[in-house]
Amino acid sequence: MIDESPLERVKSNITVEFESANQAEIVYDAIILEFETAPDFRSSMTIERDESKIMIDIDAQDATSFRASVNSAIKWIRLALEINNLTN
Repeated sequence: MIDESPLERVKSNITVEFESANQAEIVYDAIILEFETAPDFRSSMTIERDESKIMIDIDAQDATSFRASVNSAIKWIRLALEINNLTN
């Protein structure tokens, strides 16, 4: 069994492009609180919006926490889109 991970950190910049700036704004407004209040023991996430794009920066201490952060971000975006589609 390996005692230490060969990775020192895992960082990523993810850009999600939406159909419109309005759709990006709705999703951003729906998930910003999740990003601001997510536990950050081994990773941190920031989110920004620019017109029809949402940019997510992830900085994790290891691959496991990186994967968890990516999964959380995707889940929050998908949920916001699904709820928006149900209400329109």
